[in-house]
Amino acid sequence: MERRRRDPIALNARANLAAIAFATLLLALLSAGQARAEFTVCNQTLDVVNLAVGQKVDDADQTDGWWTIGANQCVNVIREELTNRYIYIYATDVFGHAILAGSTDMCIERRRFSIRGITECWQRGHIAAKFLEVDTLEQVRWTFFLTGSAP
Repeated sequence: MERRRRDPIALNARANLAAIAFATLLLALLSAGQARAEFTVCNQTLDVVNLAVGQKVDDADQTDGWWTIGANQCVNVIREELTNRYIYIYATDVFGHAILAGSTDMCIERRRFSIRGITECWQRGHIAAKFLEVDTLEQVRWTFFLTGSAP
């Protein structure tokens, strides 16, 4: 049986090609993994939750809702880099019962909403709810994990 001699230049070229292909694939995967979302909420409970978010927008308090987050799912709720240190969240189960122990009064609606201002909710025709304050420590990206189901 004749033994073939391997061409070291051809082997080197194949190795370089493989390295380039791997680097390209790795770069594509890393780029795809860099989500534009800057505030993400992950539901680590076994229940579906509905989420509302409060924050300062143009020097005014604003609440927005609703995001539905399935069990063991994450949702990107703020897609820009965070400019507020504090973000406020309010979460309910599918029956509308609050599942977070918050202390900051803000306004919500039963259906999808965007409300400017957090005072006099009832007088303005909204529902008052206690939002949980999340300190993002002035980071531009933050992920909050919902882990419990009792307020």
